[in-house]
Amino acid sequence: MKTKILNFVATVVLAFVFSFFLPWWSVMMAAFLTAIVFSLKRAAVFFTPFLAVFVFWAAYSFLLANDNDFILAKKIAVLLPLGGSPSLLILVTGIVGGLAAGVAGIFGKQCLVLVKK
Repeated sequence: MKTKILNFVATVVLAFVFSFFLPWWSVMMAAFLTAIVFSLKRAAVFFTPFLAVFVFWAAYSFLLANDNDFILAKKIAVLLPLGGSPSLLILVTGIVGGLAAGVAGIFGKQCLVLVKK
């Protein structure tokens, strides 16, 4: 349980720091590195980075959209088939980031296993 929490916190912190200097895919680097440092087992390898980046991206996109009263989020949600719902756009944003981080976490674990052999 302690390793999962450490992995979660480290992924959020690294994703936050990397987001200042790197493009959107920096969350994948954060999940990859934390999967190597804090080795998890079974489904937690995917779901811990998934939840970490999901929470980070959803909260960050909410804060950014809230600054302009969700005007841009509503316009983007109209362009996408989301019915103009900014909350659904925030949910989709979190899911996309979470999937990218989850796959990167699995890749990090597999690279660790490969190197240990």
